[in-house]
Order: sequence, then C-alpha cells, then structure tokens
Amino acid sequence: METTIHKLKGANMDIDLATPAAEIPWQQDACPWNLAESTNSHRCAVKNVSLCPHFRGVEYLDTLLCSFPTQVSPENPNA
Repeated sequence: METTIHKLKGANMDIDLATPAAEIPWQQDACPWNLAESTNSHRCAVKNVSLCPHFRGVEYLDTLLCSFPTQVSPENPNA
C-alpha cells in the first residue's frame, strides 16, 4: 500500500540546531555553519526571527535539508 504524503504550508515550528546536547533529550546534529565559525548564532528557521540561506526544508522524519557548502564534523570544525 502506497502512502500519500501531502506538503502543507503554514507549519509553525522553530528549528535552530544550536541547543547544547546536554539541554535536550533527543539526538541532534549541530549546524555546520555554526561549527565552521565556532559560534551558536546561526538558526535554520525561527518564526519571525530568521531563515537561514542554507535551509532547504525538512524531510520525514525530522531530517533537516541544509545546503551549507562544506561538510564539517564536530571533531574537525575546519575540515
């Protein structure tokens, strides 16, 4: 049986990927832009605050689409 997925406008959510891991009970990757610049100032999509130029949406199940141009790892932020 095929599942129908509807893309609906108007979702009201905040996505920042900047909250320290110790403050949240779920696994979350860090923002590659924040890692590259050693900051926590960049936010993906926060209502009435910001929309990152690299934000490309969200896929099922809670996977953020990001077009930041380089792959950055927490172990080597300048990679």
